[in-house]
Amino acid sequence: MFDLKIQISDFLCYCKDRKVLSEKTLKAYSIDLKQFVQFSQQKFDKDVICSYISFLHNTYKPKTAKRKIATLKAFTHFLMIEDIIEINPFDKIETSFREPLLLPKTIPLNIINNILHAAYTEKSSAETDYSKRICIRNIAVLEILFATGARVSEICCLTPDNIDLSNHFIKIFGKGSKERIIHIENSDVLQILTEYYEMFRDNIENCGFFFVNKLHKRLSEQSVREIVNKYAALCNSNIHITPHMFRHSFATLLLEEDVDIRYIQKILGHSSITTTQIYTHVAMSKQKEILLVKHPRNKINI
Repeated sequence: MFDLKIQISDFLCYCKDRKVLSEKTLKAYSIDLKQFVQFSQQKFDKDVICSYISFLHNTYKPKTAKRKIATLKAFTHFLMIEDIIEINPFDKIETSFREPLLLPKTIPLNIINNILHAAYTEKSSAETDYSKRICIRNIAVLEILFATGARVSEICCLTPDNIDLSNHFIKIFGKGSKERIIHIENSDVLQILTEYYEMFRDNIENCGFFFVNKLHKRLSEQSVREIVNKYAALCNSNIHITPHMFRHSFATLLLEEDVDIRYIQKILGHSSITTTQIYTHVAMSKQKEILLVKHPRNKINI
């Protein structure tokens, strides 16, 4: 007898042990499939799946609905390869839909400059060794966010073995545990990372992660958000800034410097060039400003 809950449990074990997916992905799969169980009442057929897809589109934003459908497709594929079902119900279900184009939010370069300046100024005026240590840690986090374009979760999961400052690169494990190497060649960034590492060496080795908090444990994603919020407030930024916006800004600014999009794709760790191409729309959005201010016709008076 087909038991949906048992099959989902087996699927999650398969994803963990054989596909070696990250804890974050496993958690998302678990949440999505638990929701499907509650909706379907232990049924698994074309009609139930179609109703569920309609429910997702009526309840969630397109990006979330798309992710939840992808989870269900992955589970269905597992059922097929394990010969638990003979016919894939998705073969006769249309799941493609037009998503609204939501351009990633970026941080103007002058505001990034102000944020870093505020952090370095705080460091130079620190009155105690403890406050100076925290400032150095915060600057290192901000610098690596902008220097690498890495996701905040990737930065928080860095270990000492992932960092090679003598050869100027870090090793990042992204979605699906895919590995990528990112070089850091800016001397200021290398200097602050080296200063941070020397100051926190014992804490880092005991913790096992490169970025540590005041309790000498792994720095959390929420702590990074608080760091960004702190310095954005200090420089009186009038826009809400998140750590992920450093990633968007990194990619967009490289495009504006005429860096080939395929290099940017590799640095960001995107499996598809389509994902990276969203930044071309952001770069194009500056076209009006460029033509308004820089066009040589503006120098001609008749």
